[in-house]
Amino acid sequence: MITSLDQLDFNKKYTYSDYVLWKFQERVELLKGYLFPMAAPNSVHQEISANLSGLLWTFLRKKTCRHFAAPFDVRLPLPQNKVTDDKIDTVVQPDLCVICDESKIKKQGCVGAPDLVVEILSSSNSKKEMKDKFELYQDAGVLEYWIVDPVHRSVLSYTLQDGKFISIIPPYTDEDILSSSVFESLQIDLSEVFPEEKEE
Repeated sequence: MITSLDQLDFNKKYTYSDYVLWKFQERVELLKGYLFPMAAPNSVHQEISANLSGLLWTFLRKKTCRHFAAPFDVRLPLPQNKVTDDKIDTVVQPDLCVICDESKIKKQGCVGAPDLVVEILSSSNSKKEMKDKFELYQDAGVLEYWIVDPVHRSVLSYTLQDGKFISIIPPYTDEDILSSSVFESLQIDLSEVFPEEKEE
């Protein structure tokens, strides 16, 4: 039984079948089979997540789509792949996600691409991790992807078109209204999302 992260080989590839058997407290993600430990988020990260979550809840509360906040496992098989636990090698925990196809929602999380994924950058996010996640969300068929930058108080918004993420709008700042390209009438006043800057 795996009860410690130290027991795992970071050079080895794993699948969801392995992942569900691990009995340690640390949060990890699997990106194409490889382990990526997740650091505890700071207070600014959590405030942004909570603020966005509240705004999404208000927008979605009378709709069929549902939103989830981390920790929430999202298994990402490629659209053409047969979904079996021993084949799925990508398990991520987006900061926030919105899922409209209820058949994807399982007791242990989501199987398949959410309609919207929100990732909030932190100092622990490696460039490789962010690049890999961008490609994984794109290849899995996520319709809309927001990358929130707390340092620059901005949001990059990407929409899936012909299998590729595109962004035709400059980064939104904390003075802007973020409009969704997937959810009609969803508008986020970013002045309500970013908290006042805090001392270290």
